[in-house]
Amino acid sequence: MSDMDFGTVLSVLGENGVRVITLNRPESLNAMNPALIEDVAKAFDHANADKATRAIIFTGAGKAFCAGDDRRAHVHPESEEEARALVLAIQRATHAITFGAKPVVGAINGWAVGGGFEWAINCDFPVWAESAKGFFPEVSLNLFVTGAVTSLLPAMVGLHKAREMLFFGERYEAKELGEMGVAWKVVPDEALMAEAQAVAAKLAALPPLSTRSMKRVLNAAASTDLSRALALETEATVAGFMDPETTRLLQAF
Repeated sequence: MSDMDFGTVLSVLGENGVRVITLNRPESLNAMNPALIEDVAKAFDHANADKATRAIIFTGAGKAFCAGDDRRAHVHPESEEEARALVLAIQRATHAITFGAKPVVGAINGWAVGGGFEWAINCDFPVWAESAKGFFPEVSLNLFVTGAVTSLLPAMVGLHKAREMLFFGERYEAKELGEMGVAWKVVPDEALMAEAQAVAAKLAALPPLSTRSMKRVLNAAASTDLSRALALETEATVAGFMDPETTRLLQAF
């Protein structure tokens, strides 16, 4: 269970039990299509089941971490069941990241947009490159956020700032995200992977039992119920996908 190629996601086990999971659609800025979403869940499930993996780094190949939904791949769902299957796949990826046993260090490079921004927020220790930027375009596209950010984001930045970020979709640079508490650390671009590796190595050296317990209990107690947030987000996102106005806005974005 060492190195794995999931198609759109690479998973490589390095020294000291640190595994790097890399979004690998650089030609599309790692935009989210159904294959990528499914592969992220598979990669994290695999890493969490792998006894040799003690900590995970999550990053993106090329110029961006993840540029959000791949609008070229978007097709208006023919049924509510089809829309629900897509949204549940998105939520399953977050479930694998946040409810998985192993601590996750984000190495956030370039753009983190929409679902990509959500994945950055899902990381336990998100390290952002200075040039990285993030925003949520969902509300402007008649959509809704996923990734349990309706619970995680207010816990990080407070309710007023979370409203600002989610309603207005403004673009934030890494420095501001660091000041708000969305980015745990902000480092020079060239130092991003070295810093992520150093943090992951520290996590990997800690006792697995207490590390896993701390991740589990913090996610259960430090924010509101993540499972409930995921369920409520799913219903709102399915409704958004079913509205023809969403498809029109997505194609024009």
